[in-house]
Parts: sequence; C-alpha cells; structure tokens
Amino acid sequence: MKTFKKTFRINAEPSDVYSALTNPYTIELWSGYKAEMNTVPGSEFSLWEGDIEGKNLEFVQDRKVVQEWYFGEQTGKSIVTISIFPDKANSSVTVEHSNIPDDEYENIAEGWREYYIGAIVNFFNPNF
Repeated sequence: MKTFKKTFRINAEPSDVYSALTNPYTIELWSGYKAEMNTVPGSEFSLWEGDIEGKNLEFVQDRKVVQEWYFGEQTGKSIVTISIFPDKANSSVTVEHSNIPDDEYENIAEGWREYYIGAIVNFFNPNF
C-alpha cells in the first residue's frame, strides 16, 4: 500500500475550492460528469459515472474534506484528506490519500494531478 501526498495552489478563495469539492453541480462543471455528493458524514458519493466511489467521513466548512475511497475487495480503508488553506487571494490545497493499492498508485497519482485537482485548477484558471 502507498500514500500520495501533494500540495496544489489554486487561484480561488477557500470557500470556492470547498464548493468545487462538495457541491455536485460545481463538481459537474469542472469534471464534465454528473456527481452524487453531499456534506452529510456517513453518506456515499460517486464521481465520474462510478469510477470513484466511497463514503464521506468528515467536513469542515471551507477547510477540510475527509473521505473513504473504495477499491473493490480491499479490506484496509483508503482515506483521502483534502485540507484547504488560505494563501493570500488564493488557496493551498493538500491532498493526502493513504492505503492506495500498489497496482493502482500510478493511476491514482496521475488522476489527482491531472483530472481531479488539476481539473479544479483549470476550472479556476481557464486558458481562453
């Protein structure tokens, strides 16, 4: 099992980043796919037509999202903690994803950089 940890800088206020992580309509805008998401601890979520599924564990408004991601029959919990920090007029976002199966690590790491947080970065910094 491996852990992915990286800090990203996003050109948006923490409240906007939090909304991009938790509001299903905003998630659809940056991901291009319908999302099942709410901020009730214990609720299940689904992104990218079920490619990412799990359970919401904890929310701190505009500061933190903690989730359990499901990986098939894996018995150990794969926990994602996304922490949002104000950084002048921007936000620093640290993603820590633990207990990633070894054979999934490269795809998950690329997914965070390119398709998940990377897509949120692009959403707030469009190249028109």
